[in-house]
Amino acid sequence: MPNTLEPAGKIPPSTRVAIAVSRYNAPVTSRLLDAAVATLVAAGIDDGAVDVAWVPGSFELSFAADRLAATGRYAAVLCLGAIIRGETSHDRHIAQAAATGIEACGRSRGIPVVFGVLTCDTLAQAVARAGGGHGNKGHECAEAAIAMIGLSAAISAPS
Repeated sequence: MPNTLEPAGKIPPSTRVAIAVSRYNAPVTSRLLDAAVATLVAAGIDDGAVDVAWVPGSFELSFAADRLAATGRYAAVLCLGAIIRGETSHDRHIAQAAATGIEACGRSRGIPVVFGVLTCDTLAQAVARAGGGHGNKGHECAEAAIAMIGLSAAISAPS
């Protein structure tokens, strides 16, 4: 029978988490941030152990995440943003760069770096996904970070 690795039990309150959040579309991203922080606190992480780094837009999230992860202070970094389609293809380029950069950061730094960037056609869709009827991606992002922090601990634990 194979060994199954599951997230470790409760996360210690001393666990530090960073959140990089985009100022662009702040009415949406601030709702994502509020839900993420509430979820982390509900999981037992002290709110004083959550650091928030505001960046201009979603394109800059991967840079901030990489710098935060490089410090070695955090068990995970959450990246929150909202990219809304406009009249040109600009949104697709920003979304691709953000996704690629965030994924690469997590692999290169060896900690969970979680993608919580909305990519929507309309502002209404973004609002719906930021607590307005279709859940809250900030909450989901924090839940993923908590699970990955626990799984990382289980992987690192001596057998």
